[in-house]
Amino acid sequence: MQLWIPFAAAAGTLLGIASFVGADWDAPPVETTQMGYRGTGMNVIKDVDKVEALKALNAVPEPLWEADPEGDRAGEIYENVQVLGDLSDDQFNLFMAAITEWVAPEEGCGYCHNLENLASDEVYTKVVSRRMIQMNQTINVDWEPHVGDVGVTCYTCHRGQAVPAYYWYDDQEPKPASASGRGGQNVVGQFVGKTSMPQNALAEYLLGDKEIRVHSLTALPDPANPNPAGTKETESTWALMMHMSEGLGVNCVTCHNSRAFNDWDQSPPQRVTAWHGIQMTRALNNDYMVGLTPVFPDNRKGPEGDVFKIGCSTCHQGVQKPLYGVSMLQNYVDALDKKGPTAVPDYSKYVPGETQTMAPDGPTNSSALPAKTTVAATQQ
Repeated sequence: MQLWIPFAAAAGTLLGIASFVGADWDAPPVETTQMGYRGTGMNVIKDVDKVEALKALNAVPEPLWEADPEGDRAGEIYENVQVLGDLSDDQFNLFMAAITEWVAPEEGCGYCHNLENLASDEVYTKVVSRRMIQMNQTINVDWEPHVGDVGVTCYTCHRGQAVPAYYWYDDQEPKPASASGRGGQNVVGQFVGKTSMPQNALAEYLLGDKEIRVHSLTALPDPANPNPAGTKETESTWALMMHMSEGLGVNCVTCHNSRAFNDWDQSPPQRVTAWHGIQMTRALNNDYMVGLTPVFPDNRKGPEGDVFKIGCSTCHQGVQKPLYGVSMLQNYVDALDKKGPTAVPDYSKYVPGETQTMAPDGPTNSSALPAKTTVAATQQ
């Protein structure tokens, strides 16, 4: 054996140790939260420095003013108010000012409106925002098992940006070199924790209704109750779990007992909340996002032509409770904590720059859409 080899190995070891104990390197400060019984190892560990940065990113803006609920209704004053027509004039203007700050603080009202004709639907973002208001109302009314009393507002996802920072779409890049394909694997999947797990696993669970059932119930194979799940299904489940873990800034034991991942009776209560969150996200993608496909321009779609869709990170953005559980809804309950009209237009008829009123066919709530506004009229 050449004599230099053990000396080189020893030098490398010493350099490695020095890099950890040297004066210029410090272990990051961490905080640990016990999630389960003592001795089970069910601990959530967080980097304190990252927590401080997340607190700054999750600061909640103050309401612009306290609106007067009295006075004439918005639907009686303004044309083409289809969803928020029962708000007072002051409540309506407060919400319009707030949504501008939440979604388009630099662009202002012109991001959604033709400033020469505010009633017109010719700007596609106005059509989208109306549907997103309906989505907010649905979340707050129908999905209380997930959002609780905290609820959501447009700011929960947008945080001052026209497009939320986190979304997902059909990701086929890079295209496989052969016709046989690669099963969506062996590349860095940007929506599955930057791993080589199936890169479109989110579509199976947050758009499709594939069940998460990969854990066998017996230690040995049971011919009477075979487990149909294979490696691919298991990897897709892992991909979803990594997406959820990163989106919420937590690890597996937040929702699972690591000695029995499948057993609900041994799981923390957060698992129930997460289950409702999966159901909610799937419903929102199918009922709201996909239907808007004809309205969105190409630059608001993925490379395969599908709309940007909602994931766990869209709202949570790295923390277990969006905005650390601070409720903005309490300042906008009249706009977002009850359902207005829920009818949906035929979005395939929308023509950007031309459609003046994108409203559902048939009878419409008179307070939401004044009689003088022509339903589904377009400017030719």
